[in-house]
Amino acid sequence: MIGLIGYVGTKDLGSVREADALSLNVINIAFALVENGDVVWEHPECKDALARLRSLNPDLKILVSVGGWGAGGFSEAAFTEEGRQRFADTAMGIVKEYGLDGVDIDWEYPCFSVAEIQGRPEDKENFTLLLKKLRETLDQEEAGRYLLSAAVGGDDYFIRNTHMDQVGEILDYVQIMSYDLRGGFQVLTGHHTNLFSYQTDLSDQSADKAVKQYHAAGVPLEKLVLGAAFYCREWQGVMNKDNNGLCQMASTTGSITHHYGELLESYINKNGYVRYWDDEAKAPYLFNGENFISYDDEESIAWKIRYLKEKGLGGIMYWEYCCDGSHTLTEFMRKELDK
Repeated sequence: MIGLIGYVGTKDLGSVREADALSLNVINIAFALVENGDVVWEHPECKDALARLRSLNPDLKILVSVGGWGAGGFSEAAFTEEGRQRFADTAMGIVKEYGLDGVDIDWEYPCFSVAEIQGRPEDKENFTLLLKKLRETLDQEEAGRYLLSAAVGGDDYFIRNTHMDQVGEILDYVQIMSYDLRGGFQVLTGHHTNLFSYQTDLSDQSADKAVKQYHAAGVPLEKLVLGAAFYCREWQGVMNKDNNGLCQMASTTGSITHHYGELLESYINKNGYVRYWDDEAKAPYLFNGENFISYDDEESIAWKIRYLKEKGLGGIMYWEYCCDGSHTLTEFMRKELDK
């Protein structure tokens, strides 16, 4: 089992608590970017923070994650053999310069052009070719030494636009972003990081469904990693109080508004908000009669960890470290994994 993976922003590397460094198996540094075909992450000021993390937990693996939401450059870099080699070489350069343990790829939209991010139909083939070139380059440096992973969408659009059977052979593990399953484009309230589907959800999206889809596409169960969210999505102006606000029309789409620490401090059973539990979806939510909030907490995360153990999955990851102002969730996840 890979275990517990946390995305930690570059600016937050120096603030990782000792208990959390000991709890994590892998840190993905968010993010390096693709600029003019090169993978770029120039942060010499982080070397002391990286050395501290190594001293706290010598077994901790630290990867540089390339991309992220809103990051472009992948389609262009992956389009030619020369571009793929340049991408791999510059990523390897970062790994060597900072003494890292591998590379994580977060190419969010293969085959899609979103805003100013270019995509093309050839991305379906080139995604595999890019990962293959990365794998070859990492192994040429020292076979078996470096990890290669990717974050993948929790909906089937990602599966349709990649060859996950081939990708699953190349990668050490595949992290399913089983969050943002609802919200960004929908005015109908719902869970954004639920474990199971629920009858009133017309879109029928869940972490469980994503696991089944990726496994059916050819990724071994032991290489699949579930995702948890340390932030919420909030719908405002809910028009009907039925079902405590769940699956009701709202005046807004489900925007990212608060992180978990803020929810604990000011929202969960506070200031008019009531916490409800959807036992079918295994997901909590908040409702104050007007605004609906979907999020993960200890109860829903415990269910995810129970599920991954039953299914023989590779582990669980979260986005992102700085959102846990309570400083409780990382240690909690470690304890649940170790049960």
